[in-house]
Amino acid sequence: MGKTYKAYVKQKEKQQRSEDRKKNGGPFTRSLASLAGAAVIIYSVSSFVVTQADIAEKKKKLSQLEEKAAQLEAENDEYASILAEDDERAYMEKIAIEVLGFAYPNERRFYDTTRN
Repeated sequence: MGKTYKAYVKQKEKQQRSEDRKKNGGPFTRSLASLAGAAVIIYSVSSFVVTQADIAEKKKKLSQLEEKAAQLEAENDEYASILAEDDERAYMEKIAIEVLGFAYPNERRFYDTTRN
């Protein structure tokens, strides 16, 4: 009985180790799981950082667009007040002089040519 009992015990230990490996997955499965977990954490952190950078960029662009919108609203208000006036002559005169470079017949204009 001594030899058979020892063989039986060895076989049981072997079965137990085999079952433990199946249950725990062995060292390869543990390292693979920890590697996958680390990869998920790294991806999450990098994704968070990139998202924060995008948010900062979008906020900056939003503030620029809001400034431009304010400028355009002011210009629109100016045009609306001009259109609301009965006298368009003053507006036409302003455009002719400032934009188109027209002058009155007896008017002399002097331009500074020393500045470039």
